[in-house]
Amino acid sequence: MKKVAVCGGAGFLGTWLCQKLKDEGHYVVSFDLKMPEFGVAPAHEYNIFDLRNSTDYYSTFRWQEFDFVFQLAALMGGAQYIFTGENDADIMRSSALINLNVLEACRLFGVKKVLFTSSACVYPSLSKTMGDQIACRESFAGSPDSNYGLEKLFSESLYDSYARNYGVEVRIARVHNAFGQYGTWRGGREKSPAALCRKIAEAADGDEIEIFGTGQQTRSFIHASEAVDGFYRLMQSDFRGPVNIGSSEMVTIDALAGQIMRVAGKHVGIKHIPGPIGVAGRNSDNTLIEEKLGWKPTMTLREGLERTYPWIAEQVEKARPRVDS
Repeated sequence: MKKVAVCGGAGFLGTWLCQKLKDEGHYVVSFDLKMPEFGVAPAHEYNIFDLRNSTDYYSTFRWQEFDFVFQLAALMGGAQYIFTGENDADIMRSSALINLNVLEACRLFGVKKVLFTSSACVYPSLSKTMGDQIACRESFAGSPDSNYGLEKLFSESLYDSYARNYGVEVRIARVHNAFGQYGTWRGGREKSPAALCRKIAEAADGDEIEIFGTGQQTRSFIHASEAVDGFYRLMQSDFRGPVNIGSSEMVTIDALAGQIMRVAGKHVGIKHIPGPIGVAGRNSDNTLIEEKLGWKPTMTLREGLERTYPWIAEQVEKARPRVDS
């Protein structure tokens, strides 16, 4: 058994990771601003305070002896939150402070190993810069099209510098569009799979839902259970990274909506409207992770949606206003 800290352990992927670590037999301590939102709280301990506050953070680490730290905490969201530019200062300041505090605490208190969850947003819009090549090899990182991506790229360099200068053993995972149960599904910070599941769950046959842009922008999506399996395997390995944690099954956003409709057993129309869409195309190249870890995601998008849609449909139903008879 290892004693493991999960920073951001009450968030979407943090909740899945805490469960994975607990299932593997480790003692799990979460650090976050809140308790998990949807009633699933697998960690053994929950420490609630602001990870941006170094005084609180260091004092908590002072009496904890962690073998591993998983650093997932960040300000993040879907296209409406990341790509409008309206939240850039908060995103960059908060996430940078968290990562500075995590690394300094690891250095001061002798944590053996720390994993940082970076993002596919460190890559440029490859469909625009490299013709038809949109599978993101790890060497393609650079020139992100969002401040969120710039902060992730800075933090990758920060982790690398602590590894070189202070001997902190780091792992870097670039996550490509994780989705699944227990994630934000409304309010403006949800990502496209959750947003489309919600819209389709709320719609009746023959209704129309809205999608930003042309609907032809492409992505790949990885179910949360496989993403955290990738984190765990990377942490157990001798490979530092950075490495992609993502599916190579690329779809357009319109095709994603179509798959959700089939899972839901509904047919609704699509209305394309102006709005933030991020890059035109992006996919995960899994050559390196197969080579270094002997692993890659295997769950299809359809299988992931079959797990996710019923959960979001249930949340939608619970949130419907009740009419007293």
